[in-house]
Amino acid sequence: MINIAILGFGVIGSGTAEVLKRNAETVKAQAGDEVRVKYILDLRDFPESEYADRIVHDFDVILNDPEVSVVAEMMGGSHPAYEFAIAAMKAGKSVVTSNKEVVANYGVELLACAKENKVRYLFEASVGGGIPIIRAMSTSLVGNEICEINGILNGTTNYILTQMKLHGKTMQEALKEAQQKGYAEANPDADILGIDACRKICILSALAFGELVPSDLVDTKGITEITTEDVEKAEANGQAIKLVARAAKRGDGKLYMAVSPVAVNNSNPLSTVDDVFNAVLVRGNTLGDVMFYGAGAGSLPTASAVVADIIDICRCLGNQPEQQQWVKSENVTSEMTDPMKADYEARVGTPLCK
Repeated sequence: MINIAILGFGVIGSGTAEVLKRNAETVKAQAGDEVRVKYILDLRDFPESEYADRIVHDFDVILNDPEVSVVAEMMGGSHPAYEFAIAAMKAGKSVVTSNKEVVANYGVELLACAKENKVRYLFEASVGGGIPIIRAMSTSLVGNEICEINGILNGTTNYILTQMKLHGKTMQEALKEAQQKGYAEANPDADILGIDACRKICILSALAFGELVPSDLVDTKGITEITTEDVEKAEANGQAIKLVARAAKRGDGKLYMAVSPVAVNNSNPLSTVDDVFNAVLVRGNTLGDVMFYGAGAGSLPTASAVVADIIDICRCLGNQPEQQQWVKSENVTSEMTDPMKADYEARVGTPLCK
């Protein structure tokens, strides 16, 4: 039996427990042994939950239990998620996470700690919910030199823009509806200002180029200034407005990174990605373009990615393969060269900068 601990029993943490229970036989077959949730760390008690007897409030209980092989962190935020992950890996426990903020801020240190302690730090669920983009870039696409990434990485903003296009709603009307449906938080700033998408493109860019750029150095514009008139004008021009996070390597070695609304050409597959769905368009030097599409958020889709990471680690207990290491970098610009700009507008669309 392989024992794991879940940190945070919110939407994703509870979803992870549900996936492990619902697909117990499949997980056992894939992992090579039964995977059991031994502890759940949370500030709250859940007396009505079937996991009530596994709730703990002290992380040291998990840290000091040699039977726990994997820690699944779904707490959100950088702290104490970072400190808990570091401590767990130093104690010989591998860590998986859905927490894009901690990966975007501390990915360099976390991967280095995993290497030093011969464990793994996996984060498939941190970008794209259930879309297997991290694993694809880490394995299936390694024979390619990645040239460019374009992603619709935030379901809330994509839902809002879809409602504006299909039903003529204003941004505020569509946002209110997104909040009512649970797609947006009461404070939606991380979504509508582009912060969430920025953190995710920083992670994808680091996977592609090995350099983790601080998110505050990436030129980031959200959708707050997009009007119904903008949407109508784009549609008349054969385009659809999407919030697109972008990363590419310029000829001079600099990383081009930006997040902003883009009037995407209808000939580009990103233009048809609607509602709360996410998509990542990756361009390789030998493969060309390949798109990954699916549910970018939600309890069970995201939890399925967490469970996939847990299974990956369980398959290699005692002999974890080394992971790619990143370096911190400020080698970033928000400027495309003229040839890049012309090529981008022809293939993808026109970034909207107000």
